[in-house]
Amino acid sequence: MPATRKPALCIATTAAALAAFGLVSPRASAANNPTPLTDPIHAAALAHKLGDDRTGGVYLEKGRPVVAVTDQDAAQTVRDAGGVPKLVTHSAAELASIHGKLNKLGNIPNTAWGIEARTNQVNVEIFDGVSAAHRARIEKVAAAHPGAIRIDRIRGKLTFKATDLRGGNGITSEGWRCTAGFNVVNSSGTKYMLTAGHCVPGTGSVWYTAWNNTRIGTQTAYNFGTGTGGHCDGETLGCDWATVKADGPDINPLGMVRYATGDYRQITNSRYAMEDEEIDRLGDSSKDMTGNITKTSTTVHIEGKTLYGMYEANVCALPGDSGGPALHGKTALGLLSGGTDESVCNSSSTGSYRNYFTPVQRVLNDRGLHVY
Repeated sequence: MPATRKPALCIATTAAALAAFGLVSPRASAANNPTPLTDPIHAAALAHKLGDDRTGGVYLEKGRPVVAVTDQDAAQTVRDAGGVPKLVTHSAAELASIHGKLNKLGNIPNTAWGIEARTNQVNVEIFDGVSAAHRARIEKVAAAHPGAIRIDRIRGKLTFKATDLRGGNGITSEGWRCTAGFNVVNSSGTKYMLTAGHCVPGTGSVWYTAWNNTRIGTQTAYNFGTGTGGHCDGETLGCDWATVKADGPDINPLGMVRYATGDYRQITNSRYAMEDEEIDRLGDSSKDMTGNITKTSTTVHIEGKTLYGMYEANVCALPGDSGGPALHGKTALGLLSGGTDESVCNSSSTGSYRNYFTPVQRVLNDRGLHVY
């Protein structure tokens, strides 16, 4: 009907006139249709800007970042930025505080705990071999924070993986066999190989390629619970890494990784991993395995050592895979430490694998290194 069209035309004409005179910002219409926020780094920056008291972390859902928020205003801020918000009960600050209280329990072998943004909880995993007394200590903390802590029982014990490495991508030192991680370089052009610190704790050890005994170089720094500097999770706390100066006369360190299929992939960048991010994990014992990052900052207790700020992943690994790289595409993410004591990795996985990785970006930042 003409009578119903005229007001709409009038409104449209008026809006156009106001815009022509600069009284309506062109951003107003853009804000209603923001560009979708798909970059995890930008999503993390947005969460950081909102603050730990108003957010509960960032995670990936079907490949797109989701920002957990604790109030409706924060949710609207995320929407205005093109992001996907999820309203949650517990803030990142609250969950971090609870995580810290669990850390104060000290070393409880065969346990791990870390924040899960997607469930808005601190997830505690209790593996085989934990005494009733230790379980009771954990459960006491959980009871003080109802709904904020979830306890899962996982079959198997946690072990480090530094034995029985076969040829290929293997490295050896002082009778130990591990897997080379990423090759990196400092600002002056000196190249280093990264691997796990628990393989041969200390400095001065000489590493060789396992397949033809070519000298790689000398281990210059490490962290395994404690070590020659390096910070984990923002504090002087233990993780699991080592740097080996790759200056052997017959070694040619390249900035790439090798898959068991014989394919090579150039590493072009590094960053911190995102919860639920898909990863490839390469190791000479189990070869090429895939999985997901399940937590991005886990405190895990393995064989008398406490490691902090570790990634947890549901990927399988075998003895000898230690130090091997975890990556997404061409991006370096982590270095394998230890986890559940698997004896075989194949398609019959029960899904109960848990393995832990030192965030490679933290090592690079601490040591002034970068991928190439």
